[in-house]
Parts: sequence; structure tokens; C-alpha cells
Amino acid sequence: FPVTIALPGKIISMRIKDEIVMADVDFSGVSKEICLIYTPEAKIGDYVIAHVGFAIALLNVEEAEKTWELLT
Repeated sequence: FPVTIALPGKIISMRIKDEIVMADVDFSGVSKEICLIYTPEAKIGDYVIAHVGFAIALLNVEEAEKTWELLT
């Protein structure tokens, strides 16, 4: 069965799409559209943990960098 993990990424832009706040999030050079419904306090420049298209938590820069170090 497929395994999915949550990854840290940086919000680079935000917009409203069908009344839902969406963001382009940079995952170490790869940009993906992510839903921010579970992290309404998020703003451009913040780091989030994203899982299956949804930001599920905010991170600080140090936590995001440490996570990427562990994954690479």
C-alpha cells in the first residue's frame, strides 16, 4: 500500500478559490497548491506541514529546516 508523509513547505502566495483559502507552497524547490482551511492563521512566508493537499500545522524556520535535513 502507498505510504504518504507530511512535508514542510514555505507559503509563497495565497488566494481565495471557491471561498477557500489556498496557497502555493514551496517544498524545497517544488511548488504545490495547498488548502489552508486547517491553518487559517497562516500567512505568506510561514512554514507549514502539509499532508495530502492540506496544511495541517504551522512550523518555525528551525523546525522546517531540521525536518528537511532528516528527510534528505
